[in-house]
Amino acid sequence: MINKRLLIKNLLAHNDENSFYDKKRKINIDQREGKAKFLKHVCALSNSNPKNNSYIVIGVEDEDNTILGVDFFDDSKIQNLINAYLTNPPIVQYENIPFPHLSDDKVVGLVTIRPLDSLTSLRKNIWKYYGGTVFFRDGSISMPKIFKSDITDVNSKIVEAIENHSQNNIQHTLDGVFTFLNKRKDYNPKYKVFKEYFVLCWSGQKKIVGKETFYSRVDIEMVNEQVRLFFSTLDEVEISYNEDRFKIIEYVNLSLQNTSKYYPLEETLIHFENNASYTIETNLLFEAPQLDKKVLHHIYNANNALLEKLKKGQKLNTNEEVDLMNLPETYLICYLNNFHEAIDKLTEAKSFLKTYSKDAYLFYKESLRILRKVKYS
Repeated sequence: MINKRLLIKNLLAHNDENSFYDKKRKINIDQREGKAKFLKHVCALSNSNPKNNSYIVIGVEDEDNTILGVDFFDDSKIQNLINAYLTNPPIVQYENIPFPHLSDDKVVGLVTIRPLDSLTSLRKNIWKYYGGTVFFRDGSISMPKIFKSDITDVNSKIVEAIENHSQNNIQHTLDGVFTFLNKRKDYNPKYKVFKEYFVLCWSGQKKIVGKETFYSRVDIEMVNEQVRLFFSTLDEVEISYNEDRFKIIEYVNLSLQNTSKYYPLEETLIHFENNASYTIETNLLFEAPQLDKKVLHHIYNANNALLEKLKKGQKLNTNEEVDLMNLPETYLICYLNNFHEAIDKLTEAKSFLKTYSKDAYLFYKESLRILRKVKYS
């Protein structure tokens, strides 16, 4: 089993990006341009390495390989995006890798691209790239090229050596468990061994509501691979497990007109097999609240007025400060109730929320995360 933290370090040791490895400070697949560039790199790496894995490391400074990290990215539907825009799409996995020196909310993103030994191309137009375009890697650059049947496989042995040097061992696993338990000691850390092989650590603040037990500030890691499977400071999470599986049900709290309600968002099932393998299955549970259109029109117009005050730099009163915290999710609710322009307003609000309030910006990112899950499902 590959230790993904070691893998990233070994990839970074190849200081220059090449035809099997790319590094990015960050990506943004919420915007059309960022989505197009990400698809281009996936397409190029897949075509340039038809016999081996390729990788994209996200959260690294390009000039000197400084590991700065990015926000935890839990989009389990990223394969849906790949399938929608690429012909002969590779298998793509995005994983969040914690590093000890990073803050709790930062990880390094690792994208693994597994080609299907078929030529990959854009299925349809996106941004300035045309459907049918085939990309390859030219050194560290992803470029459109005419396909040549004599593409040689020059990377398999190199990638195999890097992956072999990144294999996990008992010391790495034990160190990972103790690091997690010490770092999360304020949040009731636990660990469990599944199938005598897999070690899962998790922590969270426990809250009992009636007969139900929920957790907040949840952190879940697969220690064998040094992969963070789940991280959230905002949501309520229900956790259950037996000898064969670990189940997470994530809830989101949506507020409207001084009332709030928890809605199930997504269920994640981790199945552990006897053959030293595991699978992760995710199911979207979210059903958008359908509300009275007159009420939503009033809320939508109030949000627009509040956004205008932010754009003009005007001071907000106490009630408006409260409304500002709810602005991202109320725009989201409006959009999910067919106020299509609400998503444009939410995007417009991003920079102003980020400047005005750290908390409001966190709620903005949470709303986008919910939207991304719903959209790609």
